[in-house]
This record gives sequence, C-alpha cells and structure tokens, in this order.
Amino acid sequence: MNKPREFDALLEEMRALLGDRVTTSRGVREHHGKDESYFPYAPPDAVVFPESTEEVRDIVDLCRRHKTPMIPFGVGTSLEGHVLAIHGGVCIDLSRMNKVLTVHEADLDAVVQAGVTRKQLNEHIRHTGLFFPVDPGADATLGGMAATRASGTNAVRYGTMRENVLALTVVLADCRVITTSRRSRKSAAGYELTRLFVGSEGTLGIITELTVRLYAVPEAVSAATCSFLDMAGAVNTVIQTLQAGIPIARSEALCATTMKAINAYSKTSYREQPTLFLEFHGTQAGVEEQAKLVQDIARENGGMDFEWTTKAEERTRLWTARHQAYFACLQLRPGSRAVSTDVCVPISRLTECIVETSKDISRASMPIPLFGHVGDGNFHCEILIRPDSEAELEEAKAFNERVVNRALAMEGTCTGEHGIGFGKMRSLRKELGEAVDLMASLKRAIDPENLMNPGKVVALSG
Repeated sequence: MNKPREFDALLEEMRALLGDRVTTSRGVREHHGKDESYFPYAPPDAVVFPESTEEVRDIVDLCRRHKTPMIPFGVGTSLEGHVLAIHGGVCIDLSRMNKVLTVHEADLDAVVQAGVTRKQLNEHIRHTGLFFPVDPGADATLGGMAATRASGTNAVRYGTMRENVLALTVVLADCRVITTSRRSRKSAAGYELTRLFVGSEGTLGIITELTVRLYAVPEAVSAATCSFLDMAGAVNTVIQTLQAGIPIARSEALCATTMKAINAYSKTSYREQPTLFLEFHGTQAGVEEQAKLVQDIARENGGMDFEWTTKAEERTRLWTARHQAYFACLQLRPGSRAVSTDVCVPISRLTECIVETSKDISRASMPIPLFGHVGDGNFHCEILIRPDSEAELEEAKAFNERVVNRALAMEGTCTGEHGIGFGKMRSLRKELGEAVDLMASLKRAIDPENLMNPGKVVALSG
C-alpha cells in the first residue's frame, strides 16, 4: 500500500468523484475484508460504491495513478479468499450497479450490470416464461459469479457461467473499457476474450456488465429423493443415469452426516443416510418417465424410499434445504469455521474418489460432512474446525491437500467451482504446471503494475 499522505490525496480525489459513496469506516472495511472462507480478515483501506461503468473507469484511473490495489466485491460469498485485501487498497463494491438493462426475450438473453443477483434477474423476468439457470446456492451477483466461473446444482444440464455468459464489459487496469463479444450465439472473431475474463477473479479487469443466456421455463419439473446404505450406491446411480442418457437437471449426493445436519437445521425428516436429491425438467410425460427410469436404476444400487413430486412447494422445500446445507453443517459444531474442499473428477472415477475420501473422513478428529453436484463429478467436504485451534487447521489443510492430490491423480481438478483466490495457488501449480506461467504472462501484459486484485490466482515476482 502507498504512503499515508499519498492515500489521503487519493481519498480526496475519490470523494470529489463519488461524495459519500467513499468510506473508510472500520465496520464497512471489515465487512469487505472477509468472505465465507476460514482465512483471517484482511480489510481494505477504503470502500467505494460506483453506480456505472464510467464511474468504475474513473476509480480505476485514480487508483492507477496512485498505484493502489483494487479489489472488486459483489456480496462476499466466495470461499477461497478472493475478496480479501491482502495488500490493502480500495475495495470496489459493485452492489449498486444492480440494473437489468435489457431483456431480449426472442433471443433468449439479457444484459445486466454486474451487481444484479441471480434471484433478482429471475424475479425480473418471471413474467416472460424465461429463467437464468446458474444456481450456486448463495444469491451471488452475476458479476461475481462470472469472475469466479461459478456453477452449482443446475450445471449438469445447463452448464456453468462459462457456457452462459455471451459477452462482458470490462474495465482494464489502464482504464480502457472493452466489450469482449457481441450477442450472437457464436463467433469466430479473434481471441476468445469472454472466456479469458470468466474465471479471472478480478485479476485482469473489473467486470461491469454481462450478457447472459436465458432459457424457457420447462413445462414440467419433478424432484425426487432416494436414500442408500452407502455413498457408493448413491453416486453409482447418478453415473449410470448419465450413461443411460437420461437428462437429469440436478443431481446432488449428501452423506449421512449432512442429512443429519439438514434435518436439524431445516426441520425436515429425511432418512439420515446417504441420499440423492434429483430434479428432472421437460414435458409432464417426460419428467414422469425420467423419474421412473432413475427409480429402477436406484433400486439396483440399493436405493430405498424413492419419492418424487411435481408440487412446487415440495420442490422448493427440498432445494432450500440443499442450499442451506453449508450453514446447516456449521451447526454440527457451533462456533466452528469451515475449510471447504472443491474437487471435480471425471464421472467414471467419482465413486472411487468419494469412497477413498470417506475413508479419510472416518480417520479425522473433527466432523467432515460431504456433499456435492455429483452429476458433473464435483463434490465438497466441509471440514469443521475450531477457529482458535492451530492443530485442527493444520489437520484440515493436510486433509484438503490429500483430497486435491487424489483428484489430480484421477485426472481431475483442484476446484470445480470455488476458484483459486489465494487459497489454492499451490494446487493450481500442481494441476497445470507451466500453464500457470502463461497465466502470469497474461496477467503482466494486461495488468503490468499488478494492481487488479493482487496476490490471487497467480503469484507475480519482481
């Protein structure tokens, strides 16, 4: 961070630009110096609240001239320290850039500011019969979801943010404002810049607007639950369902510990055994057929109590319970913090990976619930540690490293959806080797002063 006198000069210029939308309040800075990860708080030196791309450009210009780091912020739901101001600087909170700019119903897309949340967009387009499917659980901003390449429960059918962002408006470190693509569904025009910035975690530029895909609300939706004697039976059911070509929209596997937590937190009464939560989209006849076909597969894998419903209120209750699983599991050990794993492997190796990880869990000294989006090979362990226990933190880190190494040995990835931040930089190097050096070269070329969310994704020397 620059010297106090220089920072005072920056603040003065910021306030001339934004007025009371600049703050150095301790409470506001602390709020913006934490996310949902276990990492220590790292508050910025100031927080600003722009309301337009032009204001973001002007903020970037001031920070560039004063050589001050910039950290974009959505709602702070990240899990790998993405928004922590580990080098100080200015947090650029985009939550006031929350306008849905245009909805093109005939083209099935919408243009939004980066601070629009997924629930806000879906509420805005409810009357059109369209919806935006990427659902990471938290009501995250679409800009933050693009920056971290988020996905979630619907990814097995609709894909991740990578597949659902058509174009971006981005403010670069040198104050240029670029648009990465047009609205057409395909293009062969030059380098694929949209996908360069999707997943860049604010290290290459600040996303201010997005064009996203929309989909027709399906005619019928059915949801199902089924319990199993072990996780292998649950995961094999999903794998065999996919291999049979049955188009499931959501497929979540939850261990017995997670189900116990959900029952206590959400006041549900599910069987406290490994369980699948499933959802099917299509015609009325289609979703009924899909549910029955999966029921047969589940039965062959030891599935019990297969129940399915098309009632909206029952489906909402089911997925609300699933989305609250993270917070439900925290209550298994009140006062704990979670170290979350996030590996993803080819589906043919998924059962093996989960079974081996479950053996590892049985040897741990703390509770470790396991759940995940098994339809695309992604699962999480929530390692519940006492915040004041260095020994438990070290045990959790060692467990996480074993899970990552296991996934990499199975040709998987260290992160299916949470991203790198600064928590998984070593794991990224293990996974991609010299490709990380190319990422660093891109970072230097686009952000030579290393002011855009420094210390995340790749380490720059010199």
